[in-house]
Amino acid sequence: MDRSIHEVAKLAGTTSRTLRHYDAIGLLAPTRIGANGYRRYDEAALVRLQRILLLRELGLPLPQIAEILGRETSEVRALRTHLELLRREQQRLGRQVTAVSATIDALEGGEKPMVENMFDGFDHTRYEDEVTERWGAEAYARGDTWWRGLSADERADWQRQVADLNRDWQDAASRGVAADSDEAQALAGRHVQWLTGIPGTPAASGADVKGYVSGLGEMYVADPRFGANYGGADGAAFVRDALRIYAEARL
Repeated sequence: MDRSIHEVAKLAGTTSRTLRHYDAIGLLAPTRIGANGYRRYDEAALVRLQRILLLRELGLPLPQIAEILGRETSEVRALRTHLELLRREQQRLGRQVTAVSATIDALEGGEKPMVENMFDGFDHTRYEDEVTERWGAEAYARGDTWWRGLSADERADWQRQVADLNRDWQDAASRGVAADSDEAQALAGRHVQWLTGIPGTPAASGADVKGYVSGLGEMYVADPRFGANYGGADGAAFVRDALRIYAEARL
């Protein structure tokens, strides 16, 4: 059983004009031309159209799509690849939904959103240039490989650790805890331990950990994006001072 071009356009959420264009460039030919001159598409053509639209959703240009379709011999294998990509995107969008929902709940409840979780599911590669400039391409590559290799549960656990650490920093700062106190130094130790668990950082590699930790503390104060994690400029200054004291004494 085949379908007319108008039926296919309606089913696929596209237009007859688009389908005729795909035919003109050799991307999707109709299965046959009916006696009335109308293009007709069978099941195989619809499967091919599904793949075309999936690849378009991924942002691929038509010439690249044609190349991919031309070299792939197994429709099932290709569709399994597409399905895996879609599932990853579904998971990413699910994390975005959770992050945005949490922000709405916090704002409606008169609370401050958890900055560490606000951008979960968003493309972290947007920081590639900045990380590369600060610490080098190898540092970014190692960190990126590590993050992509984590399962959803592992990522959630890591984010919980970060949220707990930042919350404890904010709490200590709000209570006026001294940067050289046992409590603040214990937090600094947790912070350094957290940093050493992130591949690609100098803390993880053991190269100039003292300088790296002290430098990060200064960056927390200088960059409002980081300072926001600790309740603002005063909280960031408290973290910086505690980390500097810890670094001088123990690293």
